Amino acid sequence: MESPPNARYDVTTYPPRLKSVPLARRRVTHLAADWGHLEIAADAALVTSELVTNAVLHGCLKDRLFRLEVILTGTVLRIAVTDPKGERRPSLRAVASEDQFGRGLVIVQALAACWDVEELTVGKTVWAELDLRLEL
Repeated sequence: MESPPNARYDVTTYPPRLKSVPLARRRVTHLAADWGHLEIAADAALVTSELVTNAVLHGCLKDRLFRLEVILTGTVLRIAVTDPKGERRPSLRAVASEDQFGRGLVIVQALAACWDVEELTVGKTVWAELDLRLEL
């Protein structure tokens, strides 16, 4: 399958540490701006933070890297995070106002046009897509 002429792709691996969250967030912010979509950079950064934080806290194994992929097509910026724990599927859950955690996927759902989880032979990929047509 041929990629659209303006398609872009970036992949980076990170160690399963909390310090990887701001590194990934900055990378996606830079890519969105560099690829000509500064208007979605803040939303892309927040979605990245939530997906990467979930991977680090719930999906990673010690000393096993996780992968961040960012894909731009003509109409979508896709952010995908792959980690080694396929048995730990993320899901939306009800959160009380006093809860300190558990809002990550609610934020992702609010900002993204769609999101989902792909099961892999080993691990899983959680992805979200920001619709560039909504930003015009």
